[in-house]
Amino acid sequence: MTTTITQPTGVERHFDEHEIIVSKTDTKGIITYANRVFLRVAGYTEDEVLGQPHNLIRHPAMPRCVFKLLWDTLKAGEEIFAYVINQAKSGDHYWVLAHVTPTFDDRGKIVGYHSSRRVPNRKSVDTAMGLYAQLLKAEKDAGDGAAGMRVSFDMMLKVLADAKMEYAEFAFSI
Repeated sequence: MTTTITQPTGVERHFDEHEIIVSKTDTKGIITYANRVFLRVAGYTEDEVLGQPHNLIRHPAMPRCVFKLLWDTLKAGEEIFAYVINQAKSGDHYWVLAHVTPTFDDRGKIVGYHSSRRVPNRKSVDTAMGLYAQLLKAEKDAGDGAAGMRVSFDMMLKVLADAKMEYAEFAFSI
């Protein structure tokens, strides 16, 4: 399947507080499972998402440094919670509080990842939006991709150091 990049519409989608968006990927981030809530909210069919990179739903307003932190944490065998803005097939967006965990085989080797996403607290989304806008601006102002990643990642680490918190604590404090 060839994916087309859809421009963001600025329209926010919502899902019910009792619903959970679930997806699973292999170690390279390729989608191996998506539940009905994921498919409905993202606006894709199962055939359109299975075998595709999970960044299929990446919104351009999401700073890359947050994904670097996410992947670094997962590859270290740790779980992570993060506020994420995703983009539906239509270009609409939706906010989630993601809980992503590595999946291990019986020998303790990471064989994939499991993500459960819930409706986030609106106040937390507003706080995350402000921080993410600053991080994204730092990425863009730095020029090329690698430099932007370094600058925004360092900026995020400073925010955490100033708050005297690990990322997980920070995510639950906002």
